[in-house]
Amino acid sequence: MDLPDAIELCLSFPGAEETTPFGPENLVYKVGGKIFAITDPGEFPPRMNLKCDPNRSITLREEYESITPGYHMNKQHWNTVIFDRSIPNKLAAELIRHSYDLIVASLPKSKRPV
Repeated sequence: MDLPDAIELCLSFPGAEETTPFGPENLVYKVGGKIFAITDPGEFPPRMNLKCDPNRSITLREEYESITPGYHMNKQHWNTVIFDRSIPNKLAAELIRHSYDLIVASLPKSKRPV
């Protein structure tokens, strides 16, 4: 998966929005006002910070060199996924969805997308 596809997937989720609260170089994807993905399109190789279940984070980092502790994020709950084609597209898409789902589940029912 490449970064434009990852961004397109982020924006395809109900209630997802792209914001730039940290400046124009960082694209931040939110649902219900909470972040589920962050990227800097100018970085090479492209990468995206994604929320992840802490136990799963450890397993993924051990299995894939391109999945590392979240850069500038809580290392227990966030991973940085490097889009260098070493991670299967299906897994990359699943990790983006997992991040979104974790955030939606943490929202009060009144803020959850329909």
